[in-house]
Amino acid sequence: MQAPDFWWRRERSTTAKLLSPLGTMVGALTLARMRGTGTAVGLPVICIGNPTVGGAGKTPTVIHLARRLAQQGRRPAILTRGYGGSERGPVQVDPARHHAGDVGDEPLLLARAAPTYVARDRLAGALTAAQDTADILLMDDGFQNPALAKELSILVVDAGVGVGNGLCLPAGPLRAPLAPQFAHAQALLVLGEGAPGERVARDGYAAGLVVLRGRLAPEAQAVARLFGRRVLAYAGIGRPAKFFETLRSLGVLPVVTRDFPDHHVFTAAEIAELRRQADAEDLLLVTTEKDAVRLAGSQMGRELLAASDVLPVRLSLEPHSAKALDRMLAGVTL
Repeated sequence: MQAPDFWWRRERSTTAKLLSPLGTMVGALTLARMRGTGTAVGLPVICIGNPTVGGAGKTPTVIHLARRLAQQGRRPAILTRGYGGSERGPVQVDPARHHAGDVGDEPLLLARAAPTYVARDRLAGALTAAQDTADILLMDDGFQNPALAKELSILVVDAGVGVGNGLCLPAGPLRAPLAPQFAHAQALLVLGEGAPGERVARDGYAAGLVVLRGRLAPEAQAVARLFGRRVLAYAGIGRPAKFFETLRSLGVLPVVTRDFPDHHVFTAAEIAELRRQADAEDLLLVTTEKDAVRLAGSQMGRELLAASDVLPVRLSLEPHSAKALDRMLAGVTL
């Protein structure tokens, strides 16, 4: 499903106001759940979550942390729920035999950075990872889930939209009221630029969080290939508009944009239509890494992928934020 537009408008719509009593109840239930005591599994756990639903940049953040920890001599493993896949786990992701339909799209990307475990039951998944060679566990999402004891929790926010209208589901994008969520976190990572993100950053500073700054930077080789090209851009991610905005900022010309729900499984008809429209208007097809791993799971998807360019992005931290993050990581021990 795609998030409704009214979630991301600071001015609260009539629909948001009508739904706000239900949002208050949902937020209260989530906060009550977060007060549970997590189980220690013999590994220090770093949770990368977000206060809202929808894509904020968690996956690139987890990948960055895994590689950063490995460079520091640690042995990270990644734990994820595997949204969109059929595997309940616990199972270690094997890109040679697993497809997005098995384990979800994000785990296939995460597995490129560190051993990755999919488990609907996070405690069972963490115990499985602890039996292998890992000495630290990165939990992708699960901030609001109390199953595991967490040594460090980092909340990720997209500065372009922040926390939207500041209301809880279904009236807005928040999973629970923001201030109480901050009380369970130690750091806030604001990605990109924008007034909504600045407002959240100010709240984070006021709550005593370490506020980190960064951006999602496309790989230089991909930018060089795409610069000046007329493209048909398509994406099934949390916020496709962000992908299209990134292309424009790089000097790419998205003549046609097609947005799909997050984790979308492309149908044969959709694939055929994308190729037909690109051919008819002489446009280069371009998509995201996350869409690419889903497309690789079917013959028609692979054919579309072969006709498409992919724009990978990586987390780039501001220098002072990188130093602050390293200080926090050094302190993550049992």
